[in-house]
Amino acid sequence: MTIKPLIILPDPVLRQLSKPVETVDADIRRLADDMLDTMYDAPGIGLAAIQIGVPRQMLVIDVSKEGEDKQPQVFINPQILRSSDERSVYEEGCLSIPDYYAEVERPATITIQYVDRDGKQQTVEADGLLATCLQHEIDHLNGVLFIDHISKLKREMVIRKFTKAAKTRGAKAI
Repeated sequence: MTIKPLIILPDPVLRQLSKPVETVDADIRRLADDMLDTMYDAPGIGLAAIQIGVPRQMLVIDVSKEGEDKQPQVFINPQILRSSDERSVYEEGCLSIPDYYAEVERPATITIQYVDRDGKQQTVEADGLLATCLQHEIDHLNGVLFIDHISKLKREMVIRKFTKAAKTRGAKAI
């Protein structure tokens, strides 16, 4: 498989809306494998296709603990069906916003519907780290970043920092 370059803030690609995957075929499964290789190499626990420049509703996750066997999961066209009123707070980071972390409050439990890598419709109820990770990655599919869930002041500071770094690299800005 292939490790793909990550799209980094402030690249406007991160704000694009992802389109549904029409058919789960060999190309989509290859993309899933490339996304998993990219995520593991980074290293991270979740990756949306848009983070490698592919605007498709697809994400990969592995929330297994260090020392455990890998448990890669592929979610195609994921949709949140239900969210709990109960909230939880996790310190989140993002492969597209390297070395920045912030506490984000989200629903503690969610139920999602998605298509798996075999093209079969699935439903899963998630809590804990999996629920947080799924919400974070589904946000990416809608052009939303985890920094959109923190205070405006902190968000603007992060965007300024990454915009300045991008200018130094000669990258595109939001």
